[in-house]
Amino acid sequence: MPTRTSSKPRKAGRAGARGRGKASAGTGKVAGILSRGAAEHKPSATELIDSLRKGLAYEELEALQEGLEVPLNRVAELLDMSKATLQRRRNAGVLTVAESDRVVRYARLLARAVEVMESEEAARAWLGAPQFGLGGEEPLEYARTEVGAREVEDLLGRIDAGVYA
Repeated sequence: MPTRTSSKPRKAGRAGARGRGKASAGTGKVAGILSRGAAEHKPSATELIDSLRKGLAYEELEALQEGLEVPLNRVAELLDMSKATLQRRRNAGVLTVAESDRVVRYARLLARAVEVMESEEAARAWLGAPQFGLGGEEPLEYARTEVGAREVEDLLGRIDAGVYA
């Protein structure tokens, strides 16, 4: 059994939260794509890329909306989709490659926030509140670009490591 090399103590209750990869019905489909513990089979990067190239099912967007617990028009706004485009995607049942990629971006952030904050409720609250480490912006807004999403992930990593300042 590998031994832990870090001298930093773990926060109480963290091991269970980290290992379980908690996902609700709302985040289950999207979390399954990312395999944050909800899916039995962890897709490889190649499998994920193939899914994105084909375009995710519209239901994945709805699953993200349920996971974030925000109105569908707010998710569409975050994904840079107009109401007309949202309706077209609903009718077609499939998202474009770029839209699919953005859905996975937000699903990845939601899953990471749940892991760090140890509950879906706390993760959603954190993602929707202005954060000092992001210049006072909300993580959901900051993550509208891939560079911004990486900054949000970096901030979550610092919080997880106890280096929030």
